[in-house]
Amino acid sequence: MASFCVCCRLPLAALLLVAWSSTAAATSYTVGSGSGWTTGVDYTSWAASKNFKVGDSLVFNYAKGLHTVVEVSAADYMACTAANPLGSDSSGATTVPLKTPGTHYFICSITGHCAAGMKLAVTVGGSNSPASTPTPTTPRTTPTTPYTTPTTPYTTPTTPYTTPTTTPTCSGGGGTTTTPTTNPGMTPFMSYPSAASLSSAALAGFALVCCMIGQLALL
Repeated sequence: MASFCVCCRLPLAALLLVAWSSTAAATSYTVGSGSGWTTGVDYTSWAASKNFKVGDSLVFNYAKGLHTVVEVSAADYMACTAANPLGSDSSGATTVPLKTPGTHYFICSITGHCAAGMKLAVTVGGSNSPASTPTPTTPRTTPTTPYTTPTTPYTTPTTPYTTPTTTPTCSGGGGTTTTPTTNPGMTPFMSYPSAASLSSAALAGFALVCCMIGQLALL
């Protein structure tokens, strides 16, 4: 019977041990440490030195009636307004359990106190928070289409240069130009009128020229 009772107590002892371990793992943080919850304290630096986890709690110590603790949204935190509170207390000793991961924002709703530094933002990490996965980078790909040379080559005009078939007529002198023969390599020549076709005046002039040439030869 005694041994049966010992065996029944073992599961109960194990449950108590697990509960004690869970309680011991949670941390209670006094906001502002020795300064408490008041104006003129740098709560940003205070929170930066802490590692908040789900299950931890925040303890706000302040003078009752002089300050308040209001949990607000990020937008209201930046604007220092408590128009839409997520939770509030003014008892002088406020304990806020951190139940969810993420950033939680707190301010004092007394006019001017938030602007004087009574604002706190704490980032709570969850025990089961997945590790951040690096974003895969897309490698730079080289275009698959190579540079192509135009397929249409330069073409020579099919119509050759042709020599004019009309032979110009010489405008000077009394001769006429003969049409080239079909035999290649022959140069056209000029024909002049015969002595029989010359006039009497032309013959007289020609005879005079011949006499002058003969007299010059006798000198």
